[in-house]
Amino acid sequence: MIQIKDRVLPDQLQGISKDRIRATLRAIDRESDDMVDAVFALLDDITPSLFPKAQLDARFCDGASTQHIAAHVGMWQRGGARLDREGRDYWIKPLRDIGAIEPVYLKPDVGVFILGHPVPKSPNSAYRLAASFREVLTAPESEWEPRLQAWIQEDTVRARLQRQAELSQLARSAVDTKHSDLVQACQMFYAPAFLPGFQVVYVDDADGDRVSEAQRAALTQAGISLTLADAMPDILLWNAETNWLWVIEAVASDGEVDLHKVQQLSELARRSGKPGIGFTTAYQTWKAAAARQSRYKNLPPGTHLWIMEDPTKQFHALEAISLPGTKV
Repeated sequence: MIQIKDRVLPDQLQGISKDRIRATLRAIDRESDDMVDAVFALLDDITPSLFPKAQLDARFCDGASTQHIAAHVGMWQRGGARLDREGRDYWIKPLRDIGAIEPVYLKPDVGVFILGHPVPKSPNSAYRLAASFREVLTAPESEWEPRLQAWIQEDTVRARLQRQAELSQLARSAVDTKHSDLVQACQMFYAPAFLPGFQVVYVDDADGDRVSEAQRAALTQAGISLTLADAMPDILLWNAETNWLWVIEAVASDGEVDLHKVQQLSELARRSGKPGIGFTTAYQTWKAAAARQSRYKNLPPGTHLWIMEDPTKQFHALEAISLPGTKV
């Protein structure tokens, strides 16, 4: 048994040891300590789901967010701090690319997980082991290698990923896609109307590569180097004539341009040699904006506000300065 703080983890989960996981990942050229431990976490069928709205009998292995996996590995397995969630590109994505891990989404109204990430960057997005990969891990010793070889055949991988893509599209039609719609509206309507001369160089509206090859080329042309340590904006634009940057955050549930984000992305602009950077927070409706801002009031002075349902104007947040003996 492995004692970790106040938790006791068995040497095996679902009858699978880390040695079997490591041998399997080594055979498919995906071996790393983080990936081994991430797979082990997704085998955890003894820990209840960490999603409060999941059904009562749901287990960790049914669906775990990046943050859940990071905590399982760093705190429960290793007895330290949780992994950096931004490192998912190194311990989740390589296994997603080959269909060993699949994306799932918790429908909070019914508490069940469906395949896919239909709402990008949603707190209800999660991951689980693909059933076919789990079958390889659990295969008897005499059958493990032939099952593994069959699993990694190129045609099989393509078919598996195609099935995931088709089911993900079906899942997308079953849930709200407000964030994705708002991101598209910002690109199609807001930017052309209010940011003439700016071109989109980066969009963070998916759960795959944080920076795609096409976006990396656009960022390079703009003289920008985004790293996992940077705050990833929903939309980053660049004006080739003025060399300014502009950030748009599309808020469906949270994620406004707040003071911390201004500081982080202003540092990115400085590091990239840009003379300035602007910011816009976008909401779908006035009702959504009012609900968020009446509670948080976190739009910094100097930033802008745009409402999709009221698209012909934008608002500039200014700070009133009152001097002694004067009225504002």
